[in-house]
Amino acid sequence: MQQASAADWSDTSIGYRYGTRYAEPYNSKDIDKHILNFTHASGYKYGSNYVNVDLLNSDGNDANAQEAYILYRHTLDIGKLSGKEFKFGPVRGLGATAGFDWNTKNDHSYDSKKRMLVAGPTLMLDVPGFLNVSLLAVWESNQPIGIASRYTYDTHALLNASWGIPLGNSGWAFEGYANWLGQKGKNEFGGPTAPELNFDAQLMYDVSGAAGLKPKTLRVGLEYQYWRNKFGTPHNVPGATAKTPMVRAEYHF
Repeated sequence: MQQASAADWSDTSIGYRYGTRYAEPYNSKDIDKHILNFTHASGYKYGSNYVNVDLLNSDGNDANAQEAYILYRHTLDIGKLSGKEFKFGPVRGLGATAGFDWNTKNDHSYDSKKRMLVAGPTLMLDVPGFLNVSLLAVWESNQPIGIASRYTYDTHALLNASWGIPLGNSGWAFEGYANWLGQKGKNEFGGPTAPELNFDAQLMYDVSGAAGLKPKTLRVGLEYQYWRNKFGTPHNVPGATAKTPMVRAEYHF
């Protein structure tokens, strides 16, 4: 993130990533996906905002599906809001996080229309860059093909970690997120769901200098995602576990 001032900073980027081993539940085939990405993070006196928009295009193994996925999170810094310092051990601050996920997909077999609200506390750890850990309550619903009205899952827990840690002055950074979601009851069709683990890590390198740009403008790297029980689908279902290497590029402005 590029800091504009002590109390006001922002970082916006557009990006692209590609992989050939994406997976979708009830589909035993490896899927190619091209993903265009928009990300914005900003801070103000009492907290921060984060927006991520993915536009995903699948190959024929996923019916040439197109998907849009939007994620928004807002974190209030309780220390800044109250004027008190919440610092102990490895923790540098305490926050309250709320936000939503929204998606739409036209694969013509499920056609996900996910709507999800989250809220809960966040610990901000004292590391170079940032490392935030949140425990959130999740209210999620969907209305895929064959469901007459929106279906609401059981309220469940989300343990989230997100990080962006520069590796000294090397130009490399280790970034990503990990989500563990608890079981959310029966699915839309009366079947079982399972706890879900989604780990996504990136190793990014700043190539701005070689391109004649200011530092932290152009970054390229590798990304890997491990997603077990995807969308809460039990792991014995074909396509419920994804192990996906990707290449990634980002332009920051």
